[in-house]
Amino acid sequence: MILITGSSGQLATDIVALARANGIDLLTASRSRASDRPMDFDRPDTLNFRGVETLFLTSAGYAEDDVVLRRHGAVLDAARDQGVRQVIYTSLTGAGDHLGFALAHRWTERTLRDSGLSWTILRNGLYAELIGSLAAPREGRIKAPLGAGGISAVGRKDLARAAVAVLAAPAAHVGISYELSGPVAFSASDLARHLGLPYGPLSLEEERTRLSCLPLLPFQPAMLMSIYSAARAGFLHSEESDLKTLVPHPEDALSLAGSAAQNAAES
Repeated sequence: MILITGSSGQLATDIVALARANGIDLLTASRSRASDRPMDFDRPDTLNFRGVETLFLTSAGYAEDDVVLRRHGAVLDAARDQGVRQVIYTSLTGAGDHLGFALAHRWTERTLRDSGLSWTILRNGLYAELIGSLAAPREGRIKAPLGAGGISAVGRKDLARAAVAVLAAPAAHVGISYELSGPVAFSASDLARHLGLPYGPLSLEEERTRLSCLPLLPFQPAMLMSIYSAARAGFLHSEESDLKTLVPHPEDALSLAGSAAQNAAES
C-alpha cells in the first residue's frame, strides 16, 4: 500500500492524479475530510499509517522551522512505529542550501536517513511557476531583484512525473537521493526577453519594503527575500540534475515561468 500526505496541496494533487492515471493504487492523507485518511501533522494521535508499506511524505514546510521539524519528526516516528518500510520525501535541491526554508529539509533528510527506514529523497528544484509569479511584470517591466545569475527552476508537473516514476517501483529507488532541478537554467534577464520587457530590478531593500505592505504571514517575507538574495549571489544554478533520469523530456522551464509571470500580472 502507498500513502501520500499533503494530498490537498498543488504538487501532491498533481502526483495523485498522474499516479492514478498510470494505474498506481494509493491512498491520500491530509487535513481534509475528503482524503482517504484525514490526518493532522500537528496532532500525532491522528497519524494512521497502519498497513502502509510506502509513505510518500510531501513536505509540510509552510510554517516556521520549529513547527516543520515537529511535524516531520512526528510523522517519521509514527511511520517507523507503525510498520512503514519506505519513506519517499520531497526535499529541496542542493542548490537551495542558502534559502530560508532549507534547514527543515536538511534536518528531515538527516532524520530520515538515521531512522532505520528505507528511504528515497527527491530534492526538488524551485518551481518555474514560482519564479515566474515572483517576476510578474509591474509598470511595464520586471522588477524582481533576482540578479543576473541562472536559476535552475523546474516545472511542477515535471516534479510530479518524477515522483510517479519512483512510485511505480519504489523498491528500485531505495537509498537514492535525486537532484531534480531544471537541466537548463534561465536568468531574470532571459525571462524579460522572453516576455519582450525590460529588466529593471529593485534593490533588496526596496523589495523588502514592498513585501512589508502585503498581507503575508510573518515567516513569508524572509523566505521570499532569501530566494532573491540567493539568486542574486548565483546560488540557484545547479551544476547537476537527475531530472532526465526520471523525466526524459521535461517541459521548458522558461516558457512555464513566462506564462506564470503573465498570469500573475493579469490577476
